[in-house]
Amino acid sequence: MNLKINHLQHIGIPITDIETSRDFYERLGFQMVMQSTFMHDGAQGKVSMMKHKEIIIELYQMPEPELTRVKQRKDGRIDHITFDVDDIDETFLLLKNEGFTIVEDKPVFLNFWENGCRYFNMLGPDGERLEFCQIL
Repeated sequence: MNLKINHLQHIGIPITDIETSRDFYERLGFQMVMQSTFMHDGAQGKVSMMKHKEIIIELYQMPEPELTRVKQRKDGRIDHITFDVDDIDETFLLLKNEGFTIVEDKPVFLNFWENGCRYFNMLGPDGERLEFCQIL
């Protein structure tokens, strides 16, 4: 298999108050480089990408804070890690053909970044989510 991963793209962290979390990460030297919204079960959530040097953290607030709290694990809040790829369709087909457990039926478009992005998730052996994303 010739999987083409460029680098770790971002780490996703579910949070309960996006403004408070943005302020916290700004105090650590991160800058907001993208903010957007997303739909979840008919309601709007919020997302901010925070960058410091080459590190990007995705802060996302579900439409209902209770949904974020339910996801919180006793040992932390990291939700997923994301790998940057050049060709999301090629990556999707390669991993699907290799028999990996892919969550989505096809890559999903989000109106993030300047021209959007496309992504899909696969599950690791312990249920960890690995996201593959192409910024368009």
